[in-house]
Amino acid sequence: MHTYDLNVILEPGLSESQTKTEKDAIAAQIKRNEGEVLGEDDWGNKRLAYEIRKQREGHYIIYTLNLPPEAPKAIEAALRQRDNVMRVLSVRQRPEWRTRKTKEAKAEDAPAAARPEAAKAEVPPSPTDQATT
Repeated sequence: MHTYDLNVILEPGLSESQTKTEKDAIAAQIKRNEGEVLGEDDWGNKRLAYEIRKQREGHYIIYTLNLPPEAPKAIEAALRQRDNVMRVLSVRQRPEWRTRKTKEAKAEDAPAAARPEAAKAEVPPSPTDQATT
């Protein structure tokens, strides 16, 4: 079993009951393919980068799933058959995506002597500075 993100964009004009029906159909498809839902993030209606089916908005739902390796293609194919589903994308999560550090995080992990602010703070006063005081 691998961890996947399943991104689904639904028609923006759906009522709450229709959206609930679509979510139930998605959950049923996941269970049918021996998957497990770890999380569901409903973003609501968002503007699309480009028109899909002459729509400028879509209702975004992102699922985090545990699935067997062959299941994502089967789930995507089944969901694409539904009338209210505009787009489907499944992406396998990779461990290196979670451990990659940004430049700021690397700077925080660096030793104090390597940081520019720390280097300035550790410089002893010059003899001329001591003579003037």
